[in-house]
This record gives sequence, C-alpha cells and structure tokens, in this order.
Amino acid sequence: MYIVSACLLGINCKYNGENNYSEAVESLIKGHRYVAVCPEVSAGMVPPRPPSEIRNDRVYSKEGDDLTELFLEGAEASWEEALQEAERFGEDIELAILKARSPSCGAGVIYDGTFNSVRVKGDGFFARVLKEKGIKTITEEDC
Repeated sequence: MYIVSACLLGINCKYNGENNYSEAVESLIKGHRYVAVCPEVSAGMVPPRPPSEIRNDRVYSKEGDDLTELFLEGAEASWEEALQEAERFGEDIELAILKARSPSCGAGVIYDGTFNSVRVKGDGFFARVLKEKGIKTITEEDC
C-alpha cells in the first residue's frame, strides 16, 4: 500500500484551498492500493489558511503563529489513518509519495521559514514520522 499526499491527487486541501495534482503520481499509483492523506487537514486546519514553514524545528504561519503542535498532531493522525487502512487490507506500507517542500510532507528539502522560497535540507513533520517508521518516502518530483 502507498501513502499519497492528498493534494497530489487533486484534492483541494492545499493551504490556499487548491491542489497540486500530479499526473505522474497518478500514473505511478495505478494498480496499487493507496491512502490519500493531508496531515494539515487531519489536524483541523481547514483551507484556505496562511502558508506555513519550518524555522528552528518549529512550524510558523506567515503571520507568525506557532503551529508546531497542530503539525505534530496532524502527522500522527495521518500515520494512524494510513496504518489502519493498511491493516484493514492486510497490506504493508511500501512507499509514501509526498508533496515536495511542504512543512508536513516535504522529504529531503523544505523551505527555510523566511517565506522567501529559500530551500534547505530537511523534512516536514509527517515525512519525519514516516522515516522514523522505516517507510520509504519520495516526492512528486521523484516520479
């Protein structure tokens, strides 16, 4: 079973109320069971909402609000949702395909917290949980 960032499948859960639909992701998951998750929505953050980035291992909205606890809750809730789906179908979670640079789903590279599109090495909070669980993570840019 795959875990996929919901926005990559055309679900309007992105911070601005839109999505990041990826034909390449849709093609990659064809023939595989998957669960679509959005850790931010799982934490109760309804779109549209202010953009957020990670700075000093904390998540801040562009307005300066510390959203770290919500992001942690959303990461855990999305992991539990994926785990329940995998158990329901008796499958192992093989792969996570996540939204690049997201403070939740970014895998390997995220924005630096200045809201100036500066990229730095790092992982979003959900990507961290998955990596800790030994789940291979890629982004739509790897498809």
